[in-house]
Amino acid sequence: MVNFPDFYEQAPVVRTHDPFAAMLGAAQDGRFDYHYLDAVRLAGHSCPTVAGAFLIGRAALAVLYPDEPAERGNIAVHMPAPEDDGVTGVMAQVLTLLTGAAAGNGFHGIRGRHRRKGLLSFASQREGEAIVFTRLDTNASVAVTLDVSLIPADPAQGERLMAILQDCADVVQQTAFADAWQERVRRLLLEFADDPRVICVTSVN
Repeated sequence: MVNFPDFYEQAPVVRTHDPFAAMLGAAQDGRFDYHYLDAVRLAGHSCPTVAGAFLIGRAALAVLYPDEPAERGNIAVHMPAPEDDGVTGVMAQVLTLLTGAAAGNGFHGIRGRHRRKGLLSFASQREGEAIVFTRLDTNASVAVTLDVSLIPADPAQGERLMAILQDCADVVQQTAFADAWQERVRRLLLEFADDPRVICVTSVN
C-alpha cells in the first residue's frame, strides 16, 4: 500500500558514494541514492523546509562533484545560525543524511579515517542565510541559499490551520489544508529544483 504522495518518487535523486559504507559492506560499492522520501522519513514530515534542505544539498554536491557521485563523508557543512535557531536544526539533519557531516555526536572515525564528527558546524549567532559546503580533499567551497517566496502558500492556509489547531476543522478543511501544503512542496521539488532564483549556489574563494 502506497501512503505517500506520488510526486515524492518524481523528485530529484541525490547520488552519493560512501567509502566507509563500502568498507563495511553496508551498500554495494558504497552507493547511496537518496530520494526525497528518505528525508521525509528522517524528519517525520514533508514541508518546504525539508524539501528546501534536500534541494540545497543536491545543488551543493552537484557543483562540488560535477562529474561523479558526491563522496559522502568528505564534505564539511557550516550552518549560518545556531542549531536551535528557527529551522536550522531541521535543515542540518537533512544535510547530515546527504553528506554524512555530523556535529559533536558524530562518528569519530577509525585511526583518523572516515571521521564524521565535527564536519557539521553552527554559527554562534546568525551570519546570514547561506549554508557553506566544503569538499575536504580539494577545499573547494560553495555557499547555497534558499528563497521559496516564488512559491507562495494558498491564501486560505492560515484560516485552515487555525481551525485545525483549535480542533474545530472538519474533514474538508483538514484535507484541503494537507493537499495545499503538499502542493507547495510538489512545486518546489518538481518545478523549481533547478531555478537559481530559488536555489542559489555561489562559489566561495
